[in-house]
Amino acid sequence: MAVKIEKVQTRKALREFIYFPEKLYRGDPLWSPPIWMEERQTFTTWNLVLARSDYALFLARENGEVVGRVLAYVDHNFNDYYHSKIGLFGSFESVRRPEVAGALFAESEHWLIGQGMDTIRGPINPVAECWGSLYRGFEKAATFMMPYNPSYYNEYLDGLGYQKVKDLLAFEADTRQGYQIPERFIRFREKLLARRPNIRIRRIDMKHLTRDAEAIWRISNQAIRDNWGWVPYNKDELKSTIKKLKPIADPDATWMVEDAGQPVGFCLGFPDINIILRQIRGRILPFGFITLVRKRKRLQDFRLFGLAVLPEYQSQGLDVLLYMSLFEALAPRGIRLEASYVLEDNSSMINALQKLGLEITKTYRVYEKALSADRHIDRSMKGKKP
Repeated sequence: MAVKIEKVQTRKALREFIYFPEKLYRGDPLWSPPIWMEERQTFTTWNLVLARSDYALFLARENGEVVGRVLAYVDHNFNDYYHSKIGLFGSFESVRRPEVAGALFAESEHWLIGQGMDTIRGPINPVAECWGSLYRGFEKAATFMMPYNPSYYNEYLDGLGYQKVKDLLAFEADTRQGYQIPERFIRFREKLLARRPNIRIRRIDMKHLTRDAEAIWRISNQAIRDNWGWVPYNKDELKSTIKKLKPIADPDATWMVEDAGQPVGFCLGFPDINIILRQIRGRILPFGFITLVRKRKRLQDFRLFGLAVLPEYQSQGLDVLLYMSLFEALAPRGIRLEASYVLEDNSSMINALQKLGLEITKTYRVYEKALSADRHIDRSMKGKKP
């Protein structure tokens, strides 16, 4: 059967795009559904990333049935910041047939060339740094706000001429497997705090969440501005992230470091609610929310989502203090902690995590491919007489 590509332009097609993964991964115990109520806004201009972008959603059909999907978009903030012409793709899903992937990416590349792009990069999903195609670690379930995919996606991208541009790493510490913070770091903390009495580590203050969240926003925009792929984080995105994470926030999982009362670093973690989302199948209404609220405080799996220290305070060990505070607060619960993402060339962070005894458990790969305008011309002339 021929694969037909359709640009999403109706509510019915949008619904098919959104819910296709539910059909694709049915019976896979490692896949976690999103919160469907939120997902219905992800692929519209309610999503702040897409609101500032030009984008197109594509469905692949065989005999009328949806067999694949992909998002192609141009993030103008990204290209303005890097002075680039890079188009992005994300939310790729496909049945196990290479011709489906080939047709979807041909259409995406064609569309991006028409937008003036000279490169395509992805997967870069337009949701809170949900990047990369799972490349290693297929035996483990995805944690909340992390991608999941079968291994054949990487085979298809390789076969279509996409090449690795960056690997992103996930580390793990599991108290149930006997993990403990090495004793030498306990002594290091004692010496550092004795030498620098103005340094204070504290939990996030839920009564002043907006104040602490703005400090996290300010620190992030200074501390990670040299990270690969980063673009400035605006306050609207901050508010959106707070709204998403506030219902599952755990003060033991988010810490601030201050120097003489001024925030200079943070670590942000949260419980892995994917465990619950699998149980309620991503449906918050009518009763899923009750299950989520009731069970989230008993969760033993957590994700360390972000850790940053102002540039002038880096290489002083404050990141280690933040990690230790988070882990020690959660450890009595018998937790497993995933720290993700870490850029493969962030040698200082990798070195610190490995010295702390964490192990790499997953790798996510971001791909890139040069786009040729000649291909656009050839395709546009297909079927026309010279």
